[in-house]
This record gives sequence, C-alpha cells and structure tokens, in this order.
Amino acid sequence: MLEDIPLVVAFIGSAICAVWDLKTTDIPDKVPYIMMAIGLLFWGVQSYVSGDYMLLASSAIAGLGLLGFGFLMYYFGQWGGGDAILLSAIGFLLPVAPQGFMQTFFPYPFSYTINVFIVGAAYMILYAVIIAARDKKIVSAFSHDLKASSKIISIGTLGLIGIFLAATVYMTNIFQIPLSSELVLAGVFLPAVATIGIYIVFKFAKSVENVGFKKRIPVSKLKVGDVLLESRLLEGINEKQLRKIRHSGKKFVWVKSGVPFVLAFPFALLVTLYIGDLLLVVI
Repeated sequence: MLEDIPLVVAFIGSAICAVWDLKTTDIPDKVPYIMMAIGLLFWGVQSYVSGDYMLLASSAIAGLGLLGFGFLMYYFGQWGGGDAILLSAIGFLLPVAPQGFMQTFFPYPFSYTINVFIVGAAYMILYAVIIAARDKKIVSAFSHDLKASSKIISIGTLGLIGIFLAATVYMTNIFQIPLSSELVLAGVFLPAVATIGIYIVFKFAKSVENVGFKKRIPVSKLKVGDVLLESRLLEGINEKQLRKIRHSGKKFVWVKSGVPFVLAFPFALLVTLYIGDLLLVVI
C-alpha cells in the first residue's frame, strides 16, 4: 500500500487542479507544491531505508527536468506557470513506472509528458468543436478562411501526393518490394490526407482562438487572473496591475482565454498507467 502513495497523490492532486482550472481557469499553487514535497519525502525515505539514494536522485532529476521543460513552454506562451509546476510535481512523484501497471518503452516521465500532449490535443479539439457549435461567428470565420485557402489546399494536396508517391516508389526500389494498390493507399493517399487534415484542424483552431477566445470587455469587469491580449506570457494580471489599468483612463481592454488544459493531466496519467506509450499506439 505504501508504494502506491506517489500514484494516489499524483492522481488526486492533478484531478483537484483540473476541477479548479475548469471552475476558475486557474490552478491553486499550494496543491502542486504539496505534491512536490510528498514526492521528495517519499523517495527520500525510500532511499534511506534501502540505502539506494538513486531513488531520490531520480525523483529530483525527473521533477527538475519537467520543471525546466514546463517553464520553457511557459516562456513561449503555450502554458501557464501552474501547468509547468503541476507537470514537475508529477515528475517528483513518479520518476519510475508504478508497480502493477503498464511499463513504458521510454522513461516514465517522458512517456507521461508525451501522453499529456496527445491526450491534450484530442481534448482541445473536442473543446474547440463545442465552443464553435455555440458561436456561429467561429463557424463563419472558419468557412471564410477555408474558402480563402482553397487554392493552397488543392495545390498542397496534389503536391503532397506527388512527394509521397515519389518517396514510395523510391522505397519500393530500395527494398525491392512490388508496388501494389494497398501500398499506394497506405504510403501515398493516407499520409497526404492526414497532412491536409492537420492543416485544416490548425485553421479551425486559429478561428476558434481568434473569435472565441478573444473579447473586448469594460475595464470595470476586468478581474485578477484575466490575461490581457497583448501579454506574451499566459499569465493573468495581479491586483497591482488591475489597479493600474483601472486608473489609466481606459474604458475597454482586450483579454484572451484558452482551453482549460489541466484536465489532460489526470487523464494522461490514466492512459500512461493502463496503455503505456500512447505515441507508439498512434504510430
């Protein structure tokens, strides 16, 4: 039972943060810090009892490594600071795969992080579709963008088919494999359709971002935690910044929101526990 403590703490802690994020678009800072402390304490005790201090070192390396990666995402404006700290906390807790669950091909923290991105991508697409279904302006903007890009899509599709066809013919000659209709389908048309599909999904996501996640609000309705449109970092304003804006004489400001991404963390943990490397499954 004691060996399950890191896993239980990781799941409950990330679930609490996910629910909090859904309700407030913010993460309670204390929860990830408590998770970190429990992770270091657990592996510290395990190292002392077993005499193997690599257990504690693995926890520290995984936690600090994911913290560095998370803040790199934060620096480029892709994540909030809370996302980075939560990812790090799970690294401190789970530097290795829990016993009795699926083992991963890659190091456990790396596999979990990749799973967060894959689960998060699917979740973000679903969330964006729901947002678009509620706002006709998004659908209109997406439709207009697709019409404007129709020539690029058509030419791009033909170009990709030509590139993949040439690559497939080249590979069949190298490995002396007969060129069949099944091989053309798998090596030419499916990759071309998938690539164009990704491009269309990207266009859809940009339409949702530009229309659904940006709005102009009165300064009187601005609150702590709102993210200004001009902010490069995905970080909400604090009380001091709020007072400054209210005394600036501005009547309106533009703010941006985003998908409450933290829900991907507990779901990715379940996927890693019971499926393993989702990337290998996708491939």
